[in-house]
Amino acid sequence: MSSIGFIGTGHIAAPMVRFLSQHGHQLTVSARNAETAAELAASHGVTVAENQAVLDASDIVFLCVRPHLAAEVLAPLRFRRDHRIVSVMAGVPLDSLARACAPATDITLTIPLGYLEQGGCPLPACPKADVLEALFAPENPVLEVADEAAFNMHFAVCAFVPGVLDLMATAADWLADHTKDPDQAARYTRQLLAGFLAALPDEGAAVLPTERDALATAGTLSLQMTDGLRAGAVHDALTATLTGIGDRLKGTT
Repeated sequence: MSSIGFIGTGHIAAPMVRFLSQHGHQLTVSARNAETAAELAASHGVTVAENQAVLDASDIVFLCVRPHLAAEVLAPLRFRRDHRIVSVMAGVPLDSLARACAPATDITLTIPLGYLEQGGCPLPACPKADVLEALFAPENPVLEVADEAAFNMHFAVCAFVPGVLDLMATAADWLADHTKDPDQAARYTRQLLAGFLAALPDEGAAVLPTERDALATAGTLSLQMTDGLRAGAVHDALTATLTGIGDRLKGTT
């Protein structure tokens, strides 16, 4: 088992802490979010400490502070050469982390979501995947992405999640207008998508268009839906928005 520390203990860190605690690791978390840290101490027996004490107690250190605060939070900390660093801070590049975390050189970037705690959360890893595979697989698939620029584009697709939820909310509201039962409409819409996605085979790049085309055949309601969304330029808007987020991650906007 590993000694693992968390600098920053908010909504991103907490599910990882709970997952790792259930797998027997020794955990120390910072008190930057005192309420969440206290809850984790009470529920999972983790140790709460100041930032430097977190580092001193840990072999693996997760950096989970808000990106715009990273420089301020990390500057006074004294890292060890043998620390293994995992950053979940969007837009904080490897070269900046290398300077902030010196003399530590083993640094990995990833993008966790809250449902990691239940498993099934894909974890892109840059530039290598070994530390994440040791901690979170096989429950959560780890996807190695050696190129940092390509890794950053995963943040754009991650931002697509609330976009999908927004569309689902619109569909559920539409259904509720006709059924007069908003709770059941929301439950149906959520489970419809969750069940379908859970049953998809893992067959590479072709699986999404293949499954789409299997449903949206000539004369079907499904084809009317896909045609209607394309006619409404929904796909063009999505591509443009992803590109805009990508440009923001590159620092070009």
